[in-house]
Amino acid sequence: MLLQFIEHYWNALVTMTAEMAPYLLLGFLIAGLLRMFVPRSIYSKHLAPRNMKSVVKAAAIGIPLPLCSCGVIPTAVGLRKEGASHGACTSFLIATPQTGVDSIAATYSLMGLPFAIVRPIAALFTAMFGGWMVNKYAREDEAISAQAAKDGDHDHCDCDDGHCHHDEAQPTTFMGKLYGALDYAFVDMMQDVGKWLVIGLLIAALITVAVPNEWLAALHDYKLLNMLIVLAVAIPMYVCATGSIPIAVSLMAKGLTPGAALVLLMAGPAVNSASMLVIGKVFGRRTLWLYILSIVIGAMLFGLGIDYLLPQDWFSVQSAIAATGEHCTHCLTTMDWIWIALLIILLVNAFARQWFGHGHHHNHEHHEHHHEDKHHDHDEDITSYSIQGMNCNHCKANVERAIRSVEGVEEVEVSLHEATATVAGKHDSSALIERVKAIGYEATLKD
Repeated sequence: MLLQFIEHYWNALVTMTAEMAPYLLLGFLIAGLLRMFVPRSIYSKHLAPRNMKSVVKAAAIGIPLPLCSCGVIPTAVGLRKEGASHGACTSFLIATPQTGVDSIAATYSLMGLPFAIVRPIAALFTAMFGGWMVNKYAREDEAISAQAAKDGDHDHCDCDDGHCHHDEAQPTTFMGKLYGALDYAFVDMMQDVGKWLVIGLLIAALITVAVPNEWLAALHDYKLLNMLIVLAVAIPMYVCATGSIPIAVSLMAKGLTPGAALVLLMAGPAVNSASMLVIGKVFGRRTLWLYILSIVIGAMLFGLGIDYLLPQDWFSVQSAIAATGEHCTHCLTTMDWIWIALLIILLVNAFARQWFGHGHHHNHEHHEHHHEDKHHDHDEDITSYSIQGMNCNHCKANVERAIRSVEGVEEVEVSLHEATATVAGKHDSSALIERVKAIGYEATLKD
């Protein structure tokens, strides 16, 4: 019995991985190209007016960007500093974590074209609704986000799309930008998304083989109840836009309605306990409640629309995804196995760099070079901090950026794995702690 369970589990896991791998890698590549070849000024110069037009633009800009719910908050603070309106920043906060080119591509691979079309459209209209409500009903919170942007000032640091390259020239040649795009796509993004992708696949395979079909099938006719159950589970937990896809597919194969699956895809990545705490602190309590309300209302309206207004066969689960038969993996082609191997190799490489290379290699090399040339005789000026709240490389880069902006800081290295920051130079520790707190993280001196 145990061997049969393991075999079925392996078949389900491999099948889903094979379906996702090529589209996921394509999505990562496109995200990297967007990051390196699209100027950041495009993301901010049209978002200043306090009107519906800027809210729509912010939502449209956020949809293709591959930022998680934690990484998007400092980016939105940066947009606020550059002049984007409070409502536009909220629209950006709502739309961005729900989608991304990588998750849209993966949605198409496992859930089909209709889902891949509906998902970004739902994110767009939900973000527009949230941004409009914030502009209308949360005007008093504008001062809070403006102060957060001011506190996160970083005049002497040249930053781009959430990554800080202090004293490091940005690539200007085509090949340099292409290398940067590949590095961002298959190292940084793999580190950020990889863990949640693997967790999502493992959970999805377990659901496929361990959850009896009758459990959710009995609730299939109670569509609203399906959505409320999903909301109760999705809101407190953290799951990225890509990692939520295999879980949604497995639950649909067991009888979850397509509309409830869409609720999971929208609410899971955008609303979780960690991001809610930070948004409330950085953008204001009223903005937070309107943020949550707009996502819940938008997800349920679009979910009900799928369940009651659109043909259900558009959203049927592919039989290959739910298959756990004995010969399931024998149906895979040589190309399927090549894509699986490539995805695994890139994930292992990214994790190895993160765990054994102290994160992104540029920062590590720069840190080593800096200590060899400038700080070998200033050990007494090195201070260590514990940093709480970082979940991805975007978090790490924004913490580095905030610390570098503190007067007296000469060099900083942030470890995502160890949740620490090592700072060289004579500086005011209380000012550093406040600067990190202003962008949504917690810093404390280490003993």
